[in-house]
Amino acid sequence: MSKIVLAYSGGLDTSVLLKKYALEGHEVVAITLDLGESDGTAGEGASAALDEVRDKALALGAKAAVLVDAKERFIEEMALPALRANAMYEGVYPLSAALSRPLIAALLVENAHEYGADAVAHGCTGKGNDQVRIELAVRALDPAISTLAPLRDEPLSRPDAIAFAKQHNVPVSSTIERPYSVDANLWGRSIEAGVLENPWTAPPEDAYAWTAAPAQRPAQSEAIEIAFDDGVPSYAGLRGAKMVAALNLIAGRHGVGRIDLVEDRVIGVKSREVYECPGSIALISAHKALERLVLTRDELRFKATIDQKYGELVYDGLWPSPLRGALDAFNAALAPRMNGRVRVRFHQGACTPEGTSSRFGLYDERLATYGHDDRFKHAAAEGFIHLWGLPLELAARVAHDAPQLVG
Repeated sequence: MSKIVLAYSGGLDTSVLLKKYALEGHEVVAITLDLGESDGTAGEGASAALDEVRDKALALGAKAAVLVDAKERFIEEMALPALRANAMYEGVYPLSAALSRPLIAALLVENAHEYGADAVAHGCTGKGNDQVRIELAVRALDPAISTLAPLRDEPLSRPDAIAFAKQHNVPVSSTIERPYSVDANLWGRSIEAGVLENPWTAPPEDAYAWTAAPAQRPAQSEAIEIAFDDGVPSYAGLRGAKMVAALNLIAGRHGVGRIDLVEDRVIGVKSREVYECPGSIALISAHKALERLVLTRDELRFKATIDQKYGELVYDGLWPSPLRGALDAFNAALAPRMNGRVRVRFHQGACTPEGTSSRFGLYDERLATYGHDDRFKHAAAEGFIHLWGLPLELAARVAHDAPQLVG
C-alpha cells in the first residue's frame, strides 16, 4: 500500500480514480482546490458544493480530504502575470485551464510534503494537455516525487467510466446523453467531449453556464470602467478574485466570452474546445487598449511577439521555464506606466473598448488633430518621406539599370 495525494475535482474521472485506488488498498489524500468554479454564475451555494466534494471524497474511501481556497493565489500568481502578457493561445483562448495546472501541481507537492506521500496523481488522459502541464510542474518543484497517471496507463472511455461509477455507487453528473467534461476557474470555463467532438456541430445551449444565449441578452448595451494601477486592474473598488467574479457576471449576461476553437494540443493532435471566458476577455481587452495608449510603437510591436510566445509557453506546460520568468520581468518593467482607465462596452456578445485615459498616455491631440489647434509640422513630412523611401528608390534604380542582376 502506498500514500498518494490525488488532485480531486469531484467529477467523473477523478471520482472513478479515487474509488479504484481505495479498492486497491492505497491510502489516498484527496485535495480539492477552490479556484472560483462557480464565480461565473451567481455563485450561490458554491461553498456548500465544495464541501460536498470533500464529503464525497471521504465517502469514496479517501483517508483525508483537503479543501484549499486558492482563488486569490490563482489570480495573484497566475492570472495577473498572464494578463500583463495579454496571454491568448492561438490568439483566441485566455488559457484558463492551462494557468491553473501549475498551481494544482504546486499544491499537490506541498501536500505530499505535509502528508509524507511519495507520489501524486491526476486524472488526465494520454491525449490531453494537462498531463504535460501538471507533470512538468511537479518535476520542476520536486523531482523526487512520482506522478501517477492511471487513466493514461489504462485508458477508460467515458461510457465505461460511467458504467464503473454506476456499478460502485459513485455519484457523478455525467450521463451518456450529456457527457460533457467541464473544467472551470475564475479565468474561464472549458467544455469538451460528447457532441462537441464533431467540429461541425454547433455547441448546444446546455453546454453553456456563464454566458447568456442570444435571446436572453439585454437589448441595451452596458459600459463599465476598469482601472489599472501599475498594471493591476480593479473594477468598482474590487480587486483580485472578487473583481474577476463580478466581471464574469456582468460580461456573461451580455454573452461576452464564448469561444469555439479547434486548437492544436501539446501532444500534436487537434481538438475542438468550447470556452466561456467573460471576465478574462473583458480584462485582456481593456489591458490591450491601455497599452496602445501608453506604450511606444516599438514596445507594442515587440510585445505582440513575446505575448504570443508567453501564451504558447503556458499552453505547452512550460510555466516553470526560465524564459517565462524573463518575459514576466520584461512586462514588470512596463507596469509602472500601466496606470489609467479604460471604458469597455458589452453588447450582444461583443466587448469593445471605447475610451482610454492615462497620465502616461502618448497621444497628443495637438499633433493628431486636423482642426485649428494643429501643431504638427507638415513641412517636415517631405524630408521624412525622402529619407524613409531612399532604400526603395535605390533598389528600384539598380533593378532598372541592371535587370539581369535581379529576379
